[in-house]
Amino acid sequence: MSELLFSTAFSLWGFETSWLELAAVLLSLGMVLCTITENHWGWPLAALSSALYFILFWSQRLYGDAWLQVLFAALAMWGWSVWLRGVNGVSLPITRMTPRSRWQMLFLAGLLWLLTGLTLLNLTDTDVPWWDGFPTAVSLIGQYLLARKHLENWAVWIIVNSVAAGLFAWKELWLTALLYLIFIGLSVVGWRHWASRMNINCL
Repeated sequence: MSELLFSTAFSLWGFETSWLELAAVLLSLGMVLCTITENHWGWPLAALSSALYFILFWSQRLYGDAWLQVLFAALAMWGWSVWLRGVNGVSLPITRMTPRSRWQMLFLAGLLWLLTGLTLLNLTDTDVPWWDGFPTAVSLIGQYLLARKHLENWAVWIIVNSVAAGLFAWKELWLTALLYLIFIGLSVVGWRHWASRMNINCL
């Protein structure tokens, strides 16, 4: 089974893309499109893509991002239940964070990055502990904000996806790097779509 997953699906500009990476990319795209339209089926797609990306990232010694996928899968199940359950039987509304909660999340993101980077630096053989640690740590913030339907989750994903695209390009995971560049654009679309549903300025 592992031979099939890591076998070449196609070559792009001389770089090979495995069936594993291709499947993970397609599931991730479906997940983001569902999220933009507030479709709860995006959450199980997120869990499935996370399972595949765990295998892929581990093979590339991106241990932070690999373990992040385990947390993503767990958070996806929680987010799915939150979106399905809503609040008092009513669909969970899109909201904005208070200035205080934004600063709290910013502080928490910095703390998580520090702890993640130090852990990867001292306990693994990764060659990019801090670059691997940043999307790992900050993605947890984004996933929590997404589950709670806070508009600011899209801003977090723009930052995370920008860093992650560079990281995956460095690791020559070109299809995944391209996916994260697409994610940046989709995050802008998501921000504007959610903001329009709240009837507020998109900026």
